Amino acid sequence: MNKNNEDFSNCPLPIDSSSFITLAHGGGGKLTHQLIEKLFRPAFNNSELETQHDGAVINIPSEKLALTTDSYVVRPLIFPGGNIGSLAVNGTVNDLAMCGAQPLYLTAAFILEEGLPMELLWTIVQAMKRSADHAGVKIITGDTKVVDKGKGDGIFINTSGVGVIEHSLKIHPKSIQPGDVVLLSGDIGRHGIAIMAAREGLGFQDQVESDCAAVSHLVQNLINAGIEIHCMRDLTRGGLATALIEMAQTSAVSINIIESEIPVREDVKGACEILGLDPFYVANEGRFVVFVKADHAKYAMEVMRKDELGSQASIIGTVMEAPKETVILKTQIGTSRILDMLSGEQLPRIC
Repeated sequence: MNKNNEDFSNCPLPIDSSSFITLAHGGGGKLTHQLIEKLFRPAFNNSELETQHDGAVINIPSEKLALTTDSYVVRPLIFPGGNIGSLAVNGTVNDLAMCGAQPLYLTAAFILEEGLPMELLWTIVQAMKRSADHAGVKIITGDTKVVDKGKGDGIFINTSGVGVIEHSLKIHPKSIQPGDVVLLSGDIGRHGIAIMAAREGLGFQDQVESDCAAVSHLVQNLINAGIEIHCMRDLTRGGLATALIEMAQTSAVSINIIESEIPVREDVKGACEILGLDPFYVANEGRFVVFVKADHAKYAMEVMRKDELGSQASIIGTVMEAPKETVILKTQIGTSRILDMLSGEQLPRIC
């Protein structure tokens, strides 16, 4: 029985409710060979992967590259709006995009726990394929390992990415300057709430779906439009507040933001109130902030709003010289408060 609403008719491996990853055939054994030859290679098919070598040899038409890596341990593995596979691709693509790079290639390493249902692995791999195709990237090499039952929590995925930088912008926190304007690409808090609701079995009246998505096309639109971008940051662990605090500290500036300009959906607000969470600190997987030169801000917002992922883009604040290393929030009632870094992680295992 297909518990994950995935069509297995095209899967080259026999899959049913009794098919599981087994440790006995892990390592360099028959199952691993079958997974590579019949599951991974057909899903991620491309010329670089077809060399069947220990690594991929690629030609990069640029003198400036961006490289990133990340590991994904989200629980549960499937959640409203995505799964660990789509998250692994989109998360690494977005890290490259935040460097101002055009993502090109990914690697993928899988740590599989003995007993993982084959149908679940198929669902995850197909989600990775769809996400990679949508982002315009190729998964060109990888690795598979199997660990003892109870040692891997189903599946962990590591992805690394390479992208090219074909512009002269210096996009990093130390490029942020007093006078810069801060833009937010869309509403916040959905990913963390979707994960928490799925994990704890919370039956909210309206199901909150993760915002998990690749933002690379939206970023390239900004670059191609000639926007003077000083910095970008995706709002993953720790959410909007943590990202802004980190950038204020790195660039030694004050970032002033306006609460009324930051979109938070009513269902997310309600869930946060019930759970005792602050949406400013809740993770996102398809949202980012961008710091631009002041006289480019309105045009940047127009460019972002032409894309579906940026349809709710808004100008949320400005950069000031002092007080240094500080984020100040102007609240809905007109008062101001300093946003502090959380002492611990508000929501663990969300990516």
